[in-house]
Amino acid sequence: MSGSRDRERGLELKVHGLDCAEEVAVLRREIGPVVGSEEHLAFDVLRGKMTVLPTAREGSLDEIRRAVSRTGMRAEPWRESGTEQAFWQRRGRTVSVAASGLLLAAGFVVHAGLAGGALAALAGEGAGAVHAVPLAARLLYLVAILTGGWFVLPKAWYAARSLRPDMNLLMAVAVTGAVAIGEWLEGATVAFLFGLSHVLESWSVGRARRAVESLLDLSPDTVRVREGSAESEVAASAVRPGTVFVVRPGERIALDGEVVTGASHVDQAPITGESVPVSKRPGDEVFAGTVNGSGALEVRATHEAGDTTLARIIRLVEEAQARSSPAERWVDRFARHYTPAVLAFAVAVFLLPPLVAGAPWSDWLYRALVLLVIACPCALVISTPVSVVASLAAAARSGVLIKGGAFVEAPARLRAIAFDKTGTLTEGRFAVVEVVPFDGHDEDALIARAAALEARSEHPIARAILAHAESRGVGFTPAEDLQALEGRGATGRVEGKAYWIGSHRYLEERGQETAEIHRRLEAISGAGRTAVAVGDDQHVCGLLGLADALRPEASATMDELRGLGIRHLAMLTGDNLPTAREVARAAGIDVVRAELLPQDKAAAVQELVDRYGAVAMVGDGINDAPALASSSLGIVMGAAGSDAAIETADVALMADDLTRLPWLVRHSRRTLSTIRQNIAFALGVKAAVFALALAGVATLWLAIAADMGASLLVTGNGLRLLRGHRTAREP
Repeated sequence: MSGSRDRERGLELKVHGLDCAEEVAVLRREIGPVVGSEEHLAFDVLRGKMTVLPTAREGSLDEIRRAVSRTGMRAEPWRESGTEQAFWQRRGRTVSVAASGLLLAAGFVVHAGLAGGALAALAGEGAGAVHAVPLAARLLYLVAILTGGWFVLPKAWYAARSLRPDMNLLMAVAVTGAVAIGEWLEGATVAFLFGLSHVLESWSVGRARRAVESLLDLSPDTVRVREGSAESEVAASAVRPGTVFVVRPGERIALDGEVVTGASHVDQAPITGESVPVSKRPGDEVFAGTVNGSGALEVRATHEAGDTTLARIIRLVEEAQARSSPAERWVDRFARHYTPAVLAFAVAVFLLPPLVAGAPWSDWLYRALVLLVIACPCALVISTPVSVVASLAAAARSGVLIKGGAFVEAPARLRAIAFDKTGTLTEGRFAVVEVVPFDGHDEDALIARAAALEARSEHPIARAILAHAESRGVGFTPAEDLQALEGRGATGRVEGKAYWIGSHRYLEERGQETAEIHRRLEAISGAGRTAVAVGDDQHVCGLLGLADALRPEASATMDELRGLGIRHLAMLTGDNLPTAREVARAAGIDVVRAELLPQDKAAAVQELVDRYGAVAMVGDGINDAPALASSSLGIVMGAAGSDAAIETADVALMADDLTRLPWLVRHSRRTLSTIRQNIAFALGVKAAVFALALAGVATLWLAIAADMGASLLVTGNGLRLLRGHRTAREP
C-alpha cells in the first residue's frame, strides 16, 4: 500500500474528528471494503489514530483518505507526538465551542432584553410556551448553533445519508426540531453543550493518553559517550550497540546496556516496579529510563534507542489500546443497536400520542427531542476505553506489562493458577552443592565434562555448572556436535568422545541406571536438590546435585492469592518428583505435577482449564511457551530485558517479584468494578431522564447537561485507575 506504510506496523493515519468509540463503527463500515474487510483496521480512539494493518489489501493512501472524508472526518499520515500541528488542528474545536458560547450568551441578552422570553424558557415552560424571538436574537442563536455544531454537522450528514443513525445525527435532529418549534434558546444551548462536552471529554481522556506518553519522558534524549579520555554528548538515537557511555550519579540512564566499570544502586521502579534500588556491578544489566544512584557508571549499550526495554513497553502499551476488552466489545454491540432503537422510540413518542389520543403535536415533539438528546451514547461508549487505558498505564508504571484490554479483565476472573518451578517459584539461580563421581572419575574431570556439554546453553542449571567450573578453576573445551534434547538434556563430543548430560528421566531412558546410582539419585532428590547425570555410552561418569532457593515471598504470595479467592494453586515442573514436592511444600502449594516435558505442561494446563475455566500459567518465558499458550492468561516472570519473554505472554511481570501477582488480581478487579460502575451509572442517568422526558418534566438543556455530566463523571471515575501504580511500590 502506498503512503507512509511500515511493513510491520501497517499504514498509520491521524483521523481528525475521531472522538468517540461509536465513530469507529462508522469508519469500519466505510473503510473496510477499501482495504478488504473491517478486520484489517485497528483504532486508538484516545489519540484519534487509525491503523491499516499489514494484512490489508493493497490500495492507495488517497483512496483511503477519500473514504474517511465521506464519513465527515479527515485523515492524514500519522506523525509522532512532538510534530508541530496547525493552530486550527490543535484548537479548532475549542475555538468553535467558545465562539458558540459567546454567541449564545449574546443571543440570550438580546432575547431577554427585547422580549423577556429567554427567562421564561429557562424557567422550564417548555414547548408549550412559544415566545416571540427577536430577529437579532435568532441570528445570534443560529450562528451559535452553526459554530457549536461545526465539527458535528458533517458527521450527522453522513449518518443521515447512509441511513445509519449515530449520536451526531441525534443531536442535529434535536437542534433542528427545537428551532422548528421556536425553541431557539434551547436549540442553541444543546449545540453549545454538546460541543463543550466533546471538548471536556477530549481534555479528560487526554490524561489517560498522556499517562502512556509520559513514559517517553523517562529516557533522556542525549548520551554522554566516552571516546578515549574525552566525553561528548550525542543524541541517544545515534548511539549503536557496543558504544560505551557514561552515567553520572543521579542521572537517568538513556539506553539499555551492560555495566563495564563502576558500581552503584539503580532505581528500576519505572521499568520493573521495584521499590528498592538494585545494586549494579560490572556485568550487570541496566535499562533505559531507570535512575542511577550515587556511583558513576560506564555502560556498554546493548540496544538502540528504539529497541530498548522501555521502548518495547511503550509500543506494546500503545498497541494494547487497540485490543478491546470483553466489556468494550459488549458496549460496542449495545451501542450499535441502542442508537437506532432510541431513534425509533423517539419517533413513536412523537407520533403515537397525537395520532391516538389527540395530544398536542408540539408538546410530544418536544418530549421526543429530549429523548434524542439524552439517548446520546457517548458517556456509555467512552467510559470503558478510558478505564482500560488508565489501567494499562498504571500497570506499566508498576512494572506489570499487560498486552491488551482483554487481559486487563482476565485476572479478575481467575479460579486457578499454575506455576513453573525453576525461575518462578524459585530464584532460578542454581548452585552446584554436591559432586558424586563414579567409575574412577575425579570431581574436576566430572565437572569439566558437564561444563563442556553445557557451554552454549542459557538454562539456569547450565549457568550454575559453568559458574562452578570457573570457581574451581576447571578448564574445558566446549563440546562439538552438540544436540539439545528438549526437556531432557544434551549430547555432544568432548575431546573426540561422545558424552551425554541429562535428568534422572533421561538416565532411565538410556537404561544405564544401576541400583547404586538409583540410591544416590534418590538421596539427592530427597534433600530437595536437582540431580544431573553425566555419562558416555558405556557408563555413568557421575552425578551433580544442584540447589535452587525458594523465593522469600513465595509462601506469603500463595496465602495472599488464596485470600483473594484463588484456591486452586498447582506447580508444573520438569524436575524430579521429590525435589518438586519439597519446593511445593515450602511454598504452600498442594498440587504437584513433576517430570513434565513442555508438551506435558501444556496438557496439564489444558486439564486445569477444562476443570476450572479461567486459569493462569506463570512461567519464565520460552521453555514454558506451550503451557502459556494453553492457559487462559499467560504470565511471564522477570521479563525485563528479555525480548522473547515480553513477546511470549499476555502479561509480563518486569521484575522477579511474585508479589505482583496478587497486585495484578486486585488491580484487575478494581478495573472491572470501575467499568461496571461506569456502565451502570451512564445507563441509570439515561433511564432517569427518559422517565422525566416521558412525563413532560425534562427540558432539552437539562438532558444535554445530564448527558455531559454523566460523560465527565464516568471519565473521571475511569481516570482514578491511574493512581493504581502507587500501591505497587509499597513494601
